Order: sequence, then C-alpha cells, then structure tokens
Amino acid sequence: MIESMTGFATAKGAALGATWTWDLRSVNGKGLDLRLRVPDWIDGLEARLRARVTAAIGRGNVTLNLRLARDEGQAELAVNPAGLNAVIAAMALVEAEAMEAGLSLAPATAADILNLRGVLEVRSLDAQTAPLLEALIADFDHVLADFLTMRRTEGRALQTVITAQLAQITTLVDQIAAATEARADEMAQTLRANLARVLDNGAGADPQRIAQELALIAVKADVTEEVDRLRAHVTAAQDLLQAPEPVGRKLDFLMQEFNREANTLCSKSQHKALTRIGLDLKTVIDQMREQVQNIQ
Repeated sequence: MIESMTGFATAKGAALGATWTWDLRSVNGKGLDLRLRVPDWIDGLEARLRARVTAAIGRGNVTLNLRLARDEGQAELAVNPAGLNAVIAAMALVEAEAMEAGLSLAPATAADILNLRGVLEVRSLDAQTAPLLEALIADFDHVLADFLTMRRTEGRALQTVITAQLAQITTLVDQIAAATEARADEMAQTLRANLARVLDNGAGADPQRIAQELALIAVKADVTEEVDRLRAHVTAAQDLLQAPEPVGRKLDFLMQEFNREANTLCSKSQHKALTRIGLDLKTVIDQMREQVQNIQ
C-alpha cells in the first residue's frame, strides 16, 4: 500500500484536572527523524510516545507537540504517613508524662490531629502522574490513527498521479520507437555520406578500420536498448505501486534509472523529432520523481 510521508493530525483532550492539545505532523525525509516536544515532568511519557510513533512510521521528518495545562484547583489533600506517625508518637509520650504527673488530658479528635502541621499536605498533579500518563497515551492512540489515515489517503492520491505519469511515459516511449523507425532512412543516408567522405579522403586507409568506425557510429545512434529498458522500468514501477510493503526507496532508485535512460536516449537521438520527444520524456520523469520523493 502506497503511503505518503506527508501527514497531519491535531486533537484536544481533558482528564484528571488537566487539558491538552496534540499536534502531529510530518514531511518527507530520507529516514525517520522524530522530534518530540512534551512535558518533561510526566515520567515515561516521551519514551512511550516515541516507541508508538517509531513502530507506526517508517520514514519522514515527524514533529509531535503536546501542550498541557493543569488546573491547580484540582490539587488533592492527603495524609502524610510519616507526619501522622510522628504526631501519634508525640501524643502518646505527652499522655504518659501527664499520667505520671497526675494530670488528666481531654481526648484528641481526628480533626485536632489533622490540623497539626505535617499531618495533612496538599499534593499537586505532579505527585501523581501515572494516571495522567495513561490518559494521555490512550488519547494519543486516536491521534496517531487519524495521522496514519491521512498519510494513507495522501498515498492513494500519489498512486493515482504516478500511475497517470507512467501512462504518459509509455505513450512517449511508443512515440520514440515510431520516431526511431522514421529516422532509419535518414540515418542510412547519413552513414552513406560519411562513408563516401571517408573513402574520398582516405587514400591508403585500412578498409577494415573504416568499417569498424562506421559500425561504431551506427551502434552509438541505436536507441533500441534504451527503449527496451524504459519499458521494463515502467513495468517495475507499476509492480511496486501494488506492493504491500513500503516502496519509496525502491521507487526513488528506479527514478534514477529512468533519468539515465532518458539522458542517454537524448544524447543518441541525432534527430529533431526524437530529441523533442526525449525532452518531453525527461520532463515527465522529473515530475514523477518529485511525487516519488513523498512516498514512504
């Protein structure tokens, strides 16, 4: 399945006295370059987000931003066990001393104990990040799913464009084959003229050497191999577009081969019509290469 390296997803969420906004986006890249900007006071958040993105995305320059705000009014009151134990021990000691002195103390209530310094403390959200971490991860999974859906949608659009460009290349290659046949008579006349010129000015020249040079000229002008390889490249590209695995790197390499054959063909053309078609071919190949560079 063709998947684009371009994608975007954003979402908002709220839970446990916090609100947040996700922003996940990517553009094309040679490998996976992942940049995260997330709160550093939530233990394990960055590592878990990085693992999820890395498992889902093979290539691209990816940026993930998480903006999170906390409602300080949601801070919780909690008993400090150490402080409570210290107060109880102190109270026991005071009561024991009072009994030895013959004094009777009024019993202390729970409210009295809670009002003592160090027994009750205010805990902010920072002290309990585990529940918030799980809420964020669960919400991010939906964001990542939307992001991957967009990349697949973009990929289908790329596949449509590239398929049309391959059809253009096929048409141009057919035109090249036809122009090559039409060029045959002209090339034959040129070779005969070259042969006559060499014979007229080549007194004492080796006939075998002359024949070799003329044969070399004919070979250098023959574009049959280039036409055949271009057709093979079209077939290979069409097969890759149907492959289930990521094929961006393979298609990018294939584009280099397309371009090489087009350059060679133009250098061999020696014919106005063939040169024009070759230049049109190079234009389509260049346009297709730009699209291929966005494929994962």
